[in-house]
Amino acid sequence: MHKQKSNNTLDSKLEAVSMSIKQSIKNMDSFTHVRGESVYVDDINIKQGTFHGVVFDSPKAHGKIKHIDYSKAEALEGVERIFTYKDIPGANQIGGIIPDEPLFAEDEVHFWGMPIALIVAKSEFIARKARALIEIDIEELPVITTAKEAKAKGSFINAPRSFSLGDSKKAFAACAYVFKGETFSNGQEHLYIETQGAYAEPQENGNIKITSSTQGPTAVQKTIAQVLGVAMHKIEVDVTRLGGGFGGKEDQATPWAVMAALASYHLNQSVKLILNRHDDLRMTGKRHPYESSYKIGLSKDLKILAYEAEFLQNSGAAADLSPAIAERTLFHATNSYYVPNVKTTVISCKTNLPPNTAFRGFGGPQGMFVIESAIARAASEIGVSSRQIQEVNLLDENDTFSYGQIAKKVEAKNTWNSAKSIFNLETLERNVKEFNEANSTFKKGLALMPITFGISFTNTPMNHARALVHVYLDGSIGISTAAVEMGQGVNTKMMQIASDVFSVPIEKIKIETTNTTRVANTSPSAASSTADLNGKATLMACNTLLERLVKVASEDLNVSVEDIKLKAEFVYINEKKSELSWTDLVSKTMLKRVALTENAHYATPEIHFDKTKEKGHPFAYHVYGTAIITTTVDCTRGTYEFDSVKIVHDYGKSMSEGIDLGQVEGALAQGIGWMTMEEIAYNDEGRLLSNALSTYKIPDIFSVPKYVEVIPVETDGNDMAILKSKAVGEPPLMYGIGAYFALQNAIKAFNTKHQLKFHAPMTPEKVLMSLYEK
Repeated sequence: MHKQKSNNTLDSKLEAVSMSIKQSIKNMDSFTHVRGESVYVDDINIKQGTFHGVVFDSPKAHGKIKHIDYSKAEALEGVERIFTYKDIPGANQIGGIIPDEPLFAEDEVHFWGMPIALIVAKSEFIARKARALIEIDIEELPVITTAKEAKAKGSFINAPRSFSLGDSKKAFAACAYVFKGETFSNGQEHLYIETQGAYAEPQENGNIKITSSTQGPTAVQKTIAQVLGVAMHKIEVDVTRLGGGFGGKEDQATPWAVMAALASYHLNQSVKLILNRHDDLRMTGKRHPYESSYKIGLSKDLKILAYEAEFLQNSGAAADLSPAIAERTLFHATNSYYVPNVKTTVISCKTNLPPNTAFRGFGGPQGMFVIESAIARAASEIGVSSRQIQEVNLLDENDTFSYGQIAKKVEAKNTWNSAKSIFNLETLERNVKEFNEANSTFKKGLALMPITFGISFTNTPMNHARALVHVYLDGSIGISTAAVEMGQGVNTKMMQIASDVFSVPIEKIKIETTNTTRVANTSPSAASSTADLNGKATLMACNTLLERLVKVASEDLNVSVEDIKLKAEFVYINEKKSELSWTDLVSKTMLKRVALTENAHYATPEIHFDKTKEKGHPFAYHVYGTAIITTTVDCTRGTYEFDSVKIVHDYGKSMSEGIDLGQVEGALAQGIGWMTMEEIAYNDEGRLLSNALSTYKIPDIFSVPKYVEVIPVETDGNDMAILKSKAVGEPPLMYGIGAYFALQNAIKAFNTKHQLKFHAPMTPEKVLMSLYEK
């Protein structure tokens, strides 16, 4: 990975930070991870007498519950109690955006895997044995599994939403080329290594502590309080780390924590609930499948003059986060392109599948796939390459997005042109052409994928965070934030901030667990905003403490505050080392009764969005990038491999190039998996068929690209990002969309009669059929 040259000057407070912050600091969890010492929910030393829970769920996708017989299960030795909706003291409701999801089914079931009861026993084995003894009679009702069917039957989660810019209807009349088509992008299983789970412990005075594998501790706390009918201060939620989340634990970690808390509330005993892989796959929602239609209009010089799209989102049986995900689809419907006349509409369709939920990209990838498909179709019909259309329509400074925000500090053309130049695109294209001319049974395909992704929660009130920072008497430091560590390295970045502000070794800093008692009323770790929001709060707290410490030092040394800096655990006066060490300064500060604790609050400035007008400035900034993807297809078997992915990415001013590179590579693999091999399958009765790792394929070491190169684009960064280091969690996933079109181009090189279809994922079976279609 090439290092980026610095061409900007940070403000005086951050100038000293800039040198060490650019070092490629390793993820601080790496040591315990590789030694197997990192603690997850299932690793907690449980208390004596802890009970174990197993969920009894619906064996049908839709129907009325006529009768349930728990008697045999309850009679099994070791079963303590079976909990149903009748045991809920508060509200049987866990819906967040829309209150439409019961914790336990009452009279009707709405998806295969819907929780009906919680079996609590002395061991998980006993609880599972008891589950098999429960008898249930369900009167089956019609099942809806697809968004199109839901639309036809008028089954919706909420009202449709539309974004518009200009006059698309009028603009189409002036277009030289107009094309229509349909697309489908499937769901995607999160497949976090750590399955959903929680551990509930009763405390004195009716309080309950929950250790949860969740991205949203406050959501868990709030929902437990509502279900139990108690105040939020009675519930403490603690998170050490997650074994992966990818959005699947933003909202859907909540019910399992609530069930464990409910059982603990009644039994006054600790209760552990960990889903096994099969239960997790069956009961939890996925990335939303989308069935979409588009209409695109271009001028003779290939400018996109008009674009319309209708997105049918398969939301599943309840809203979950579908409305917010649908909104982000609209925000990213035109990807990296400026289109003067746009109308996009999203409809959240209610089906009898598990409620679909957040997944890395949060609806943005589904929107981007549609416009990339529209461009590919237009290019094929006109007889030009897709990249010719892509290139002439890239965003420029001061262009307007369909939601009203004016594009600023745009790097779309910069990343595109840099990728073309650095990776010598003409040579790559020539190599593909020469290979295809020389080979009849293997064909190569190449595609470019630009990305533009907005950073912020699109729900403006969620863009805030707090940090609690303690400096202890010995000079060590403790930090609490709302950031949940789930492998993305956010804890390391928080430690970096404190290390550089105080100029102390990172070993002197501890990141506390994420806890609703220490840091309350938090937004989830999601939307690629975790490091920005919590990092800015941490920076504010550290800088406030630094000001106090420097003031004490100036009084002790009888010099001006402006003359003092902290460097390498000593106080420096006009760049000369004094005898006052960091630990001595902390001690003197304490003796003067000056506070060594600070609680800071950060709220993203400038952002706003009016949902009544569907206009505003919802994003703090955008992340840009361009990928060039090359693939080779075995035209006899339909199998393929990705030769290389070459990326120019907009990191801003990366805090940790190693961590950020890992995020790009991981997101890329996940995006390629979604587009090429990860196929969610339900039968007509709503039963999950891809219900095991034998029937659901994810990228492994043999299927990831042979060669990945990621180069930072030259940029000044953005002040809205923490230390100008841009968010990196979600944007790189969209590079994987280019894999679909690279495969499509390879197929076209073999079969000139191939009719473009935009039905993802492009599995080897689909490739083989496309290679030989007539």
